[in-house]
Amino acid sequence: MEYLVIYSSQTGNTQKLALEIFEALPGKSKDIQKIEEQSGEADTYFVGFWIHRGICGRDILDFLEGLHGKNVALFGTCGMGEDRKYCRQVSKRMEALIPEDNRYLGAFLCTGKMSPQVLEKFQAMQKRKDSPEIRELIQAYREAMLHPDERDLRNARTFAKEIVHEREGEELWG
Repeated sequence: MEYLVIYSSQTGNTQKLALEIFEALPGKSKDIQKIEEQSGEADTYFVGFWIHRGICGRDILDFLEGLHGKNVALFGTCGMGEDRKYCRQVSKRMEALIPEDNRYLGAFLCTGKMSPQVLEKFQAMQKRKDSPEIRELIQAYREAMLHPDERDLRNARTFAKEIVHEREGEELWG
């Protein structure tokens, strides 16, 4: 198989991105699978995850650890996705988890809705001691509730198409 989109999604955010990426991939030699149902091999993997405390879940960590000699692109959602610096840090952290015998193709991260428990945690923190930082977290939560939006989905499709285009160009000149 040429392409395999593998993802973990707790609230449906990452699943939305996975479906967009899958649809953007050319041809029929492709598949999309939830991480817990993963089977089969591919030349190129698009691996999707949600971020909690700056990293993906154990299921994705284990999956990445087992990849060898593949092309790997990452995508994901996080509540703080509007913070470009934070997204770059997460991308670098995730890239470092890919075994060196793979070829890293890039990452796409965007904002995703957070669970209601996150807002409850922020509000409890605010009750104990209000601060501009806590108010920013609450505002980020509210803004994240609108994501992934159509722009995020379009950007995910563009990301996948760019990866394919670069790969095809390298095969031609390779």
